[in-house]
Amino acid sequence: MKKLMIYGAAGYTGSMVAERAKATGLDAIIAGRDEGKLAALSQRLGLPYRVFSLDEPAVVAQALRDVAVLLNVAGPFAKTAEPLMRACISGGAHYLDITAEINVYRLAERLGEDAARAGVMLLPGVGWDVVPTDCLAAHVSRRVEQPQSLRIALLVAGAMSRGSAISAGEIVGAGLLARVDGELVATPDARPADFDFGDGPVACAPLSFGDLVTAWRSTGIPNIAMFVHVSGDAFPEGDLPQLPDGPSAAERDAHGARAVAEVTGADGSRARALIETVNGYSYTPLSAVEAAHRVLDGEQRLGFETPAHLFGAGFAETIAGTCITDLPAGN
Repeated sequence: MKKLMIYGAAGYTGSMVAERAKATGLDAIIAGRDEGKLAALSQRLGLPYRVFSLDEPAVVAQALRDVAVLLNVAGPFAKTAEPLMRACISGGAHYLDITAEINVYRLAERLGEDAARAGVMLLPGVGWDVVPTDCLAAHVSRRVEQPQSLRIALLVAGAMSRGSAISAGEIVGAGLLARVDGELVATPDARPADFDFGDGPVACAPLSFGDLVTAWRSTGIPNIAMFVHVSGDAFPEGDLPQLPDGPSAAERDAHGARAVAEVTGADGSRARALIETVNGYSYTPLSAVEAAHRVLDGEQRLGFETPAHLFGAGFAETIAGTCITDLPAGN
């Protein structure tokens, strides 16, 4: 049983993931709810497809009967992650996804023991969320003795996909959170902070990304805060379901992605680093399919896992166009 299923394959990012899976020779099944789109994609790529919704657990279980690894690319993940995680636990398939929604990571944590007992791994965040930042956090944490606090800031540039915009609502809806002394706590009074992504400091707003869970798992740093700077027209306006699927290939090529992480040690020493990648929508198919390959080939730890903890801090840089640069400690 070595098959990969890509659920949500007919979507904007999903179709790119399916194309990458086909190009790398994976034995993949594409799946989702839209039969017309799946049939067209199946014909174009020569991959089998299955149509099913997530409303009935028995139907989902039957659809996953011969699947070793499920890669969920169907957002908003608040609606798809739990039924698919539970189906994977019941059926013995490993679960991967590409979400940025923090509540999905919290769910994976809660279900981790059940998954481990069932011989299953739950590995959310194998796309641009959270592979680069998770690996960056692991990298920079090694440069400080007894790391105590971590701040991560993301630079979001270029147009956002419709699906990402809808998922962003789930992130905002989770409220402002930070990890304080190892616990996730509400921080409604969190203030913006300045970060330099290479072109001078810019103001970054606090926001609750999945790294508040994954970085804790990957580094053990007890105090973590997340920030984001959205530039230009990155966040779409208007009726979100009516927006275009996502940026064109030319638009993606014009906007790479960057993130900064800084760690402070118990003695007050600091370390900073910058990661630069291709556009997040171009990065995600590469990293997600590479993660699926590795899991299918046996790189697995049962229960809840994170990309850097499972694959190592160097995983992000195995994706073409990715570079981590150590920066001066700053003030």
